[in-house]
Parts: sequence; C-alpha cells; structure tokens
Amino acid sequence: MTGAIARKGNQRPVYLDYQATTPCDPRVVQAMLPWFTEKFGNPASLTHFYGREAEAAVEQARGQVASIIGAEPREIVFTSGATESNNLAIKGALGFHREFGKDHIVTLVTEHKCVLESAKVMAASGCRATYLPVEANGLVDMAKLAAAIDDKTAIVSVMAAHNEIGVIQPIAEIGALCRARGVLFHTDAAQAVGKIALDVEAMNIDLLSISGHKVYGPKGIGALYVRRRPRARLLPLIDGGGQERGMRSGTLPTPLIVGLGEAASLAEAEMGAEASRILTLRQRFLGGIVTALPRTRLNGDTECRLPGNLNLSFPGVPAPALMAACPDLALSTGSACTAAEIEPSFVLRALGLSDDLAAASLRIGLGRFTTEDEVDFAAETLAAAVKRLGREGVTTALAGTT
Repeated sequence: MTGAIARKGNQRPVYLDYQATTPCDPRVVQAMLPWFTEKFGNPASLTHFYGREAEAAVEQARGQVASIIGAEPREIVFTSGATESNNLAIKGALGFHREFGKDHIVTLVTEHKCVLESAKVMAASGCRATYLPVEANGLVDMAKLAAAIDDKTAIVSVMAAHNEIGVIQPIAEIGALCRARGVLFHTDAAQAVGKIALDVEAMNIDLLSISGHKVYGPKGIGALYVRRRPRARLLPLIDGGGQERGMRSGTLPTPLIVGLGEAASLAEAEMGAEASRILTLRQRFLGGIVTALPRTRLNGDTECRLPGNLNLSFPGVPAPALMAACPDLALSTGSACTAAEIEPSFVLRALGLSDDLAAASLRIGLGRFTTEDEVDFAAETLAAAVKRLGREGVTTALAGTT
C-alpha cells in the first residue's frame, strides 16, 4: 500500500461481508428476467406450452446445480435456501432412521445455528445429539469424530467451509469415515459451493446443502443434494402436491431456480481463476493490516480456509466501536443470522478465545467484485481506526456506539 486512498463522499461503503451474502451477478439477473414476465408458466402445468417451457428451464437449472458438485440432476431437490436444506437433511434423516433404531446425530459445536437448532429439536423429541469440540484452528479432530459414531448413529453433519472463520474441514476424510461406518454424511456447503472444488462421489457425501445468495445468485432459493446410490432416505418436512419427487412440496419458483442454475454454471466455469484472484487480494489485505498492526490475530487455520475469508482480532479494540469508526466499510462480526446478539461469538469461544478477544474480532469477506483499490482503502482505513481507538481507550470507544 502506498498511502491513503481518497474516496468520494457519495460513494457507497466498501463491501467486505461476502460471507453474509453476495451481490447477484448481472449475468444471473439477465437470465432470470424473462421468467418473471413472458415466460411465467407453472413448471407443474405439463398440459400446455407455458408449463412445459418452465419445466424445461427448471430441469436445465437442476443439471447446472448438479454439475458443480458432481451429482446427477435427479439428486437435486430445490428448497428456499440452505437453512431449509439443513433442516430437511437433519430432521428428515433422523425422522426416517429412528424407526429403525438409528436416532443419533454427531455434529460440531461451531456449526451454523440452523444445524445446531435442528439437532436440538430432534434431541428434544427423543433422539440423541453429540456436539464435538474443534481444535484451536477450527478443524475437527478426526479421532474424536470416529469415537463419537456408534451403532445408533444415523447422520454426521459437518460444515464444508465455515461462514465465520472460513476454515475448510477435511470433507473427503469425513466422508470416507462415514461411508465405512454405514452412516449418512451431510455437509452444509453454502459457503463452499462455487468457492472450492466439491465432488459428492469422490468425497462420499450423502447430503449437501446449497444457498443461492452465497454464490452470486438470488435470495430465497437453495438446494439439497440427496444421494440415490447408496440411497439417502429422508422424511419430507413439507406436505402438499408432491413436487420434487415428494421431498419438497410447493410450486417451484422458476425465476429463482433459473438464477441459481446460472449462478452455479458461472461459478463452475470461473472458480479457479476467481479463487486465485481473491486469494491474492486476501493476502494483500492481511499483509497491509499486519504491517500496520503487528498484534493482529488471525482466527482459524491459516491454510485450510476460503480464499476470501479473514477473521481478525484486534486486542483491546471492541468490534462494535471499530465498525462504528469505519462508516466507509461494510463489516460484520460474524454470521448475519446472529448479528443481533450482543455476546461474543460462540464460534470464537469454541476456538479458545477469551470473551474480550472474541468481542474484538471482525469477519472480512472478499469476493467477485472486490477490487485492489478497495482492499487497499479498507486495510488503511481499518488500521487507522484501530490505532485511533487504541489511543482513545476502550471507555471512550464504547461511548461512541451507544
């Protein structure tokens, strides 16, 4: 970095929250537009042209989504997003298998709240849930995972890439373990799809959750991959007209499905080059921050992490005060689903961080539309704010956020 970079007063803040959501790619928007207007058929109305036209578009998108994870098109079930997909995978699997004496789920304490809450609900209904700790780098201990699986275990659920600390779990290793033990393996891959290579066959994944708005597609659409051979059996959560082979009833939102398909297709084609570019930006940002602020702590594994993710702690500087001091930056402390919570991140606590250090942590998310100039401006702005708040002291800093 070579000095402060000026920004015009009417410019929107630099967006650094790509793990919370991504902007819809203009190419995705263009693909969707006709399906809101002249191509408006219900894909279940197969008695006429309009319905068959919509059905063909849905099936094309199903193939595009399947392709990015190495699945068959018929193994893709469209949902409203990863939260629904995760609920369907966990509740559906336990609901089906508990009738055959398998009523146990193993997951991690750092999973997304929708996974943890789904496991909690099933435990309240009589199932068993084991929540494993993670290592200081955020990764699972494979020996502990193997020891937690017993003859009553129906499903193991481990997030592929973490939404807050960006760590990438050893998915292929977990899949091999689960297949050998005859247990379903589910992974919440909302943050991973389109960012890192995934292959459900090679990785022995039985259930995989996808979210459209995490991969430059529209909000309100997602998918669940459900393996056919060996078959992953689930009970549906929603009853109705039997769409999606009875696994998810409800009229299919053709425009959103088309958008998800186009987003998946673009991500598959551009993933390698995009990941390399974003990783370079991440290294540039981190280098600038660490040079200016040597006490900065990186949370999560340094190597096994998403190209566009950083989770940084700035000792002695509360995150709310730091965000308030940087109005030109769009930052977060972690998951958008828990953004209203005042207490420090449960994920960072699980890594062993003290409450004070966890409360002084920010998540930095870089993505497809992040530029070098934005990275330089953000690093310099953030570093300057940390230094200023550090001089002013915690009491003064916090007073500005009330």
